[in-house]
Amino acid sequence: MTTWQTTWAINKYWLMARSQHLYNQGRALAKNNAWNADKQQSFSQLLATANTLTPTKQTLTTAYQHVWGYFKKRCTPAERATYLQLLATLTPDNDQLGPFLKQLAHTYQVDYLLNSRLIQEL
Repeated sequence: MTTWQTTWAINKYWLMARSQHLYNQGRALAKNNAWNADKQQSFSQLLATANTLTPTKQTLTTAYQHVWGYFKKRCTPAERATYLQLLATLTPDNDQLGPFLKQLAHTYQVDYLLNSRLIQEL
């Protein structure tokens, strides 16, 4: 991966957890693998803006559902039940789902997620 692709991979779920709109803007910048200094500056601004935002139930739900996709085919029935229960009770003030997904990332050694900012900051 090139440097910008790595930067995008690290930040995309973190960005999604704060704003779907900002995430979509980041995706548009990354489209076609054509990165340049202007896009880097725009992406840095997106991250700075996202850093001022507090995740909502909806943005967390969206980001966590994407992360869950890495586990849904190989998790145990108990892990699936725990995921569904924690998803049902998720609020920004009561986020037990994020740490659970972090635990699964370690259990299943999903390097892509382990290197992501969202998982690292949980």
